[in-house]
Amino acid sequence: MKKPQSTSPRPSTNKPADSGFAYSRSVFESLVDTALHEAKKLGATDCGAEVSEGCGLSVSVRNGELENVERNRDKSLGVTVYLGHRRGNASTSDFSPAAIAQTVRAAYDIARFTAEDPFASLPDAADIAPEAERVRKLDLFHPWAITSEDAAHLALECESSALSVDKRIANSEGAAVSAQQSHFFSAHTRGFRGGYASSRHSMSVSPIAGRGDDMQRDAWYSSMRNAGELASPQAIGRYAAERALSRLHSRKIPTIECPVLFESPLAAGLLGAFVQAISGGALYRKSTFLLDSLGKQVFPKHIDIAEDPFVLRGKGSSPFDDEGVRVQARKVVEAGRVQGYFLSSYSARKLGMRTTGNSGGSHNLTFTSRLTQPGDDLDAMLQKLGTGLFVTELMGQGVNYVTGDYSRGASGFWVEKGRIAFPVQEITIAGSMKEMLKGIEAVGADAYNYGAKTVGSILVNRMKVAGS
Repeated sequence: MKKPQSTSPRPSTNKPADSGFAYSRSVFESLVDTALHEAKKLGATDCGAEVSEGCGLSVSVRNGELENVERNRDKSLGVTVYLGHRRGNASTSDFSPAAIAQTVRAAYDIARFTAEDPFASLPDAADIAPEAERVRKLDLFHPWAITSEDAAHLALECESSALSVDKRIANSEGAAVSAQQSHFFSAHTRGFRGGYASSRHSMSVSPIAGRGDDMQRDAWYSSMRNAGELASPQAIGRYAAERALSRLHSRKIPTIECPVLFESPLAAGLLGAFVQAISGGALYRKSTFLLDSLGKQVFPKHIDIAEDPFVLRGKGSSPFDDEGVRVQARKVVEAGRVQGYFLSSYSARKLGMRTTGNSGGSHNLTFTSRLTQPGDDLDAMLQKLGTGLFVTELMGQGVNYVTGDYSRGASGFWVEKGRIAFPVQEITIAGSMKEMLKGIEAVGADAYNYGAKTVGSILVNRMKVAGS
């Protein structure tokens, strides 16, 4: 099965569009300034405010019929008030002057009765993104002026493509098209002012193969900031159908220890678990299996992890973090050693460190191996697996971040001598996250972008597989 490449959707859906927002940037600035002024009148030591608006269209179909059309428009203004080292938060969706004043008062009153926290304050002035960096152009906003009729047509086309692949595709859980956009502006009394607009569009389908006791479901999707870069509905539908068909006649396997190959979308979950384990909140609470890992060997020497907030149209791109702190490209892991954590101003202070500009999360992580060759596609990775388990679906939330114990329900394929032998289901894979990270033998060149993470398939040398 070959993953669909990004191609332009039907030309009729790529219509020119205005912003589509109900509020302008200047109105947002005025609302934030009003909130900051109200806080200062009450005697706040410091204050921050953010106002945002999101809108979009979501359309779903099922078995050739329109199922749901939903238009959303949300707005919010949030205020954080500081009285020394006491902090209070409140928010409202009412932008009237009276409502803003009431919201600021609510945040102020919460701060008055909150215990002091010596680490609670706005970011240090030295960490705030300089004005020139706040307006960095990252090409994040591509509004999609698609009508509900055109969105439904695309979804129906996507589902129809899946259903037409094979007569064994007899049913569907539906297909969907979503066009979403948002913008925000934030400011605080340490001198930060900034905001920007962004968009995220997607198309997905979930076909069902087989009948009776041998029914299998799978799905595929495409998600981009620019709708013109979405994979075609035909490609998405065809690939989803091929995935569902490949799972027919799944079996159980005996309990065994063997190497495990994680398909690239699932490999992004392993990267996500690592990020969670070295994030500030887990570190200062001492609730992570990677406590005090800075400078230590966590991965094999061939593994690198890079973070880059400035990727054009990147899903994790931003000119500053959620606190207005400057962000920068960096090596998080180099030659297997942890070079940096993921810290906000608060968690950095708790740890006696400096913020890394990760309030709000990571920015465009890329997981690579120095051993990967350009020809290391999925077939090559199956050859490296040899005999073992190729996992394509995981169930449950079985990661204990305190101990590192890992246990997930799984399905996929049993591989013998580098070739897929048969599909498997109703199994559990288990291991220690510490050992799994150290046991990564190879990373595929079949890189897949999942949100703010890009990684190829990952081969772990040994895990426990519980079957029949």
